[in-house]
Parts: sequence; structure tokens; C-alpha cells
Amino acid sequence: MPDRLMLLDTASLYFRAFYGLPDTIRRGDGTPVNAVRGLLDMIARLTTDYRATHLIACWDDDWRPQWRVDLLPTYKAHRVAEAVTGSPDVEVVPDALEAQLPMIRRVLELAGIAIVGAPDHEADDVVGTYASHADLPVDVVTGDRDLFQVCDDERQVRVIYTARGMKNLEVITEEVVVAKYRVLPQQYADYATLRGDASDGLPGVAGIGEKTAASLLLKYGTLEGLLEAAGHPGSGMAAPVKAKLAAAADYLTVAPAVVRLVRDLDLPSPEQAGAELNPVPDEPRAELERLATEWNLGGSVRRLLAALDLRQ
Repeated sequence: MPDRLMLLDTASLYFRAFYGLPDTIRRGDGTPVNAVRGLLDMIARLTTDYRATHLIACWDDDWRPQWRVDLLPTYKAHRVAEAVTGSPDVEVVPDALEAQLPMIRRVLELAGIAIVGAPDHEADDVVGTYASHADLPVDVVTGDRDLFQVCDDERQVRVIYTARGMKNLEVITEEVVVAKYRVLPQQYADYATLRGDASDGLPGVAGIGEKTAASLLLKYGTLEGLLEAAGHPGSGMAAPVKAKLAAAADYLTVAPAVVRLVRDLDLPSPEQAGAELNPVPDEPRAELERLATEWNLGGSVRRLLAALDLRQ
């Protein structure tokens, strides 16, 4: 089969697995394993259905980088809990999921699946870097609309969108982004900046919703072009729109750097990361099968191994 790289927004998937399966699924010591099971089944299905030959589980080394918070303090602020005043921010991850993350990493490592993160950056930035520089077709698996920025029909980069569940996956291409939002993927970050996004703590520009944001970008091309026109007396821009942009000037100065993906991280190449999918060798296979029993992973390990065996 032709080579195709699949990039997983891994946290997006294990959160979906955790909330999609009951946490009464536990191993012998009582630790839940629902997220482990669900993620492995997702990977087995996705790599098979979309014929991935290479796979990278992109990891959140820092889910809320301080440099983004410094620019925009509201960034993901609603997801933060501070148990003690002055303590570091921590994401509100249920204990029952937190306990499963080492198991997820262990199983992926034994299966030979590359895991790549970057200090001070989110998995989105890892995805953005690989998707922007890969020399083969790319499928990005995520439930996060921010990653629509990477869609590129010419380079065969698309998003497998999980927001409606694994039974209702959507393939998002550049053409689909234009049809849904009336903006190009390369305009999507500016579009999200203008309209706001409550899930990421982006307030947006008061009074500018999706339709207005799209129409402004259609006319002016970029946020920079829009702001330049807003400051030009002869631009013909309506006074109410100018007033709304002026009122949000401080936000519009910092938000683009927060919303736009980092695309130039210093990462190992897919080859260096070990992204190529292959059948699991005997020794790690035996360990996976042992853990499948010890950790009560049901048939999930077997289905993952079967999916990888197809790469022979």
C-alpha cells in the first residue's frame, strides 16, 4: 500500500476513550483500564481503515504552555485547578484517567508505536510541525477544530475528525473547511481568533461571530490585512466593525500567536522516531500478551496486534 502517515492527537483520543467506556473496567488491583482499552481499539481501527503505514502518537509535554498563558491568561483557564494558592496550574484530569497514562505509554512503546512530544509545547504543535513538513500524505486524528489549520489538499493532508464519535468520523479536507466555514485552512487561526472559542478560553471580538469573521477574512485575506484596513481612513470599512476591532485591540495583538500552531519544532524525523508500523517482534509481543491478561485489557491488545500484523 502507498505510504501514509497518521498523527494522533493522543490526549484527545484517550479522553474520548475514558468518557466513552465505563470506568468499572478495571485490572486486578482496582485501577481502571477503560481509557487504555478504548485507545488501543481506536488505533487498531484507524490504522486499518485509513491504511496508515506510519504512525506517531503526538503527546502533550505541556498541555498549557506558559508562553501562551503569558500572552493570553484566559487560555484554557477554565480547565485549570489550583489546589493550593500559588501552586502550579494543573489540568483537571480525573484521577481514574491519570492512573492510566503510564499504562498507555507502556503499551504503545511495546507495540513499537512512536510517541513524540516537545518541551513547552502541546501535541497540536507536534502535529503542526509534522503535518507541515511530511513528504508523504498525512491523516491527523483529533477532536480539536484548531487542527483544521493543517488541511492541505495539494499536499494530501487531511483531518480525521472524531468530535461526533468513532462511529461518525468525518474526513476534513481543505475543500470541506471552505464549505463549512467559508475560510481557507490557512485562514482558520485568524477566523478562530475573531469569533472566539470557549473551549480554549478565547474571548474573540465582541460582536463578531462566525459569519462576520468569515466575510471579513474573505474581503481582507488575513487578520493583519483586516487590522491594517481598520486603521486606514479610506478603507471603506464600516464604522461599527472598526469600533469592535479597536475595542479588542489588546486581545488581537496577542491572540494570533496563541492560536496559530507552531510548525517549526526541532523534532526527530518520522524515520528517526520509528514511525513505520510493523508487526511486533516476539519478545515485546509476549510482554503485551502478558499485560493484556494482567491488566484486564480484554481483546484490545489482540486487535492492535492483528492490525499491526497486516503490515507484513
